[in-house]
Amino acid sequence: MEFQRADDARRLFFEMPKPELHLHLDGSLDPALALELSATRNVDAPRDWAGMRAALVAPERCADQADLLRAFDLPIALLQDAEALDRAAEQLVRAKAAENVAYLEMRWGPHLHTAKGLTQSQVIAAVAAGARRAAAETGIEVRLIITALRSHSLEENRSLATAAVAAQDLGVVAFDLAGREAAFPDPLTFKESFDIARSGGLAITLHAGEWGGAAQVRRALEVQPARIAHGGVAVDDPSLCAELAARNVSLDLCPTSNTQAAIVPGYGDFPIAELRRRGVPITLNTDDLVVSDVTLSEEYLSVHRRLGLPVADLIGLARTGYDFAFAEQGTKVRLRNALESWLAQRGM
Repeated sequence: MEFQRADDARRLFFEMPKPELHLHLDGSLDPALALELSATRNVDAPRDWAGMRAALVAPERCADQADLLRAFDLPIALLQDAEALDRAAEQLVRAKAAENVAYLEMRWGPHLHTAKGLTQSQVIAAVAAGARRAAAETGIEVRLIITALRSHSLEENRSLATAAVAAQDLGVVAFDLAGREAAFPDPLTFKESFDIARSGGLAITLHAGEWGGAAQVRRALEVQPARIAHGGVAVDDPSLCAELAARNVSLDLCPTSNTQAAIVPGYGDFPIAELRRRGVPITLNTDDLVVSDVTLSEEYLSVHRRLGLPVADLIGLARTGYDFAFAEQGTKVRLRNALESWLAQRGM
């Protein structure tokens, strides 16, 4: 289905009850809240909204993944106490609900927020409290993904996996690995952490392919994930694409963020259509609301207009998002049915 008026697709993608499976809390700190926090947290930061926004939004084109990750330094410095984490999580959930995201998986690295005395478990509890409060008031379904960092020690990540398993009653559903791939390329370094999480009942995902090409995505499969965060460079290896399809491992794609991190030459080069043609399960996400300065609705619209993906295919990506969500089956069916009902009401 295509549209005659220029704003029809924009309205459709905004109003559609859609899932987002890949969103970082610390990459989504609103500048206004950051200003308020900086005034009372003794953190060196800009003192006006424009300056704060400029500090929190990464350049449209960074040198590489490591360059992009520098944009997280200030948010992490500001989010070092329970109140700040609670408020940031609540605000982000409300922002997503306001653009009709019906299901959200929010991820972050709790160990990054322990510099001023919080334990990993206290960090998880603070974020969960803010997310739960906003979810209850807006109706959005929220689940939490705990992210280990490649740069952290084996002991720190093992401890984090244990804390994540213990927090399942707070909405934690999965365990993730992120960070600088170039410096720490082998995810099997943290096999014990993945094993703790998996045996404790959590789903497994990890970031891959933000450096090192398709070989890094293939390497990620060694930890037997249900999903891979990013991974679009798998398109360069047809046999890898076939394996992802055969193993039903989906890729959480984030075109704007990957363009920023210089993983692709430009937005127009992002291989979403080719991955879809090859049968690789894929979903569409933003990665970071503020660092990438993009909403999920805008990402859908950009893929439609700039990459030429038909509206029907984008609706298909939303369906796939519900299929691969780390949620209980009843919730997934209910949300998928709500999407189908919404589409049927519009004759789609």
